[in-house]
Amino acid sequence: MKEQKLNPLDQRSTQASPAGASNPEATDENRRPPELSMARVLSLFRPQPFMVHAGRRRNMLCKMSMDSRARKVFAAAVEAVQPDTVVRQSIERKEDSVVIGGQKFTLKHNLHLVGFGKAVLGMAAEAERILGDHLVKGVISVPHGIQQTLQQHGKNHLLLKENSRIRVMEGAKHNLPDIDAQNAAEGIKQFASELTENDLLLVLISGGGSALLPAPIPPISLQEKQDVTRKLAGAGATIQELNTVRRALSVLKGGGLAHFAHPAQVVSLILSDVIGDPLDMIASGPTVWSEVWPEEVWSILEQYKLLSCLPASVKEVLGRPTQRWRENKGESNTSGRVLNTVIGSNSVALKQAGRRARELGFRPIVLAAGVCGDVRAVSRLYGLLARFACSPEEPPPEIAGELLRLGPEVGVESWDLCRTMQVLGEGRTEGWGSTCLLAGGEPTVELTGKGRGGRNQELALRVALELGGLGLPPNGPVFLSGGTDGQDGPTEAAGAVTDGGLPEESQAQGLDIDSVLTNNDSYTFFTRLSAGRRLLVPGLTCTNVMDVHMLLIPPIHVKIT
Repeated sequence: MKEQKLNPLDQRSTQASPAGASNPEATDENRRPPELSMARVLSLFRPQPFMVHAGRRRNMLCKMSMDSRARKVFAAAVEAVQPDTVVRQSIERKEDSVVIGGQKFTLKHNLHLVGFGKAVLGMAAEAERILGDHLVKGVISVPHGIQQTLQQHGKNHLLLKENSRIRVMEGAKHNLPDIDAQNAAEGIKQFASELTENDLLLVLISGGGSALLPAPIPPISLQEKQDVTRKLAGAGATIQELNTVRRALSVLKGGGLAHFAHPAQVVSLILSDVIGDPLDMIASGPTVWSEVWPEEVWSILEQYKLLSCLPASVKEVLGRPTQRWRENKGESNTSGRVLNTVIGSNSVALKQAGRRARELGFRPIVLAAGVCGDVRAVSRLYGLLARFACSPEEPPPEIAGELLRLGPEVGVESWDLCRTMQVLGEGRTEGWGSTCLLAGGEPTVELTGKGRGGRNQELALRVALELGGLGLPPNGPVFLSGGTDGQDGPTEAAGAVTDGGLPEESQAQGLDIDSVLTNNDSYTFFTRLSAGRRLLVPGLTCTNVMDVHMLLIPPIHVKIT
């Protein structure tokens, strides 16, 4: 496990992965070289006849279709980051002590628990199973209706037992902060404030935690805080700028919860839904110290021309010379009293997806876990990679050049692209057989219409257009894009599975892809196309570590000249 030194309140933060799971990019071979010349890059991809004639390594033929195997790999990715799984793998119980993130904590009926997020109910249920004999009390803030939904889907293992010591508070209907979520936040704050130096507070955090822990600084109302952040988002503020303002207006974000829990020992288990797993960004970092500078906040609000429409309450709070936290629990040094540990992330999901892909006869390659940017650019990236990998001859240098130009636009480092192209080139010339290219992240869609769809379904549709002319499965590539939360936009699907035959298939069924994309109506399109067989519908997954992208490439017969 890698220890991260952060600010005083977070001096023992770690990025921990479950047993056997680590960042797929964190290897010596992936370190960035000092410089990359185009000549050097292109020289890596020339066929090597000697290696071809030396013999080909072939995987066992799999009777399953590429579509079926893609779905199984996606299922493995989701299973790896189930809330109970990641908690179980991150907590090591040793009689009257527990080891988390490499740190040992004594248990003496001094354990308290709080949590907030979409996956927290399942995390809390597993934590209580492991540590319940020392648990005094707990309170968690979870999405409205989640308990009933889990029961309906037969996910009883993610529910608390009947005699649980943990109080469940539901709120944030439609993923928006509301009075119920605010009441839960106030209850969590009061709960943490009563702890002593002999207590151990276990904090469970997952995606959606920010909306489930709203605590505006008085006299700011919840509605006023929401209005400010909504106007900022509408004006084009970055997520970093939004979080800076949110923290300045919140009692609990930016280390506030850890402040109120002091002097208790705080241990946070975090299921990340943010690219790069930045601790201060996940649920706005309630246990990660973040200094708030009023000047910086004023500058952001001025930049987006919001100063004139700020509520008087917001101006009052930002004008105060003192810190956010009015109740002073003492100025004791909090160094070493907070441990933040990431126990599940997109990288963890991709790692397990790669293992499953290998079992199914593919050679796995992880491109990156932080793909972002507009889906049009992302789809072009995957189309170029498919053409590079499927070329029976040496790929034109223009493909590598365009990939390297496009990479920074979609959050993929040049070195990751060079590494991936080198491996794809070796696989093609040495006859490695089928390849599974994996990536993750969270692309964006520019809304131009009013149809039903989501970023994963639109990405899958756009990639299908890019795959035209590369052949049909099993002799052509297959692409899958799916949200690990099981819900892509306001639809019942997580994503879709496509290939280069989709344009002809849709044309034969009277479906116009151009109008579908213009209207952002990808879900309607896939529902109507071939009775919805291309849709990816895993149902309720109870987790969220962003999206998984998968490009399956069949064995390529290289022409030797």
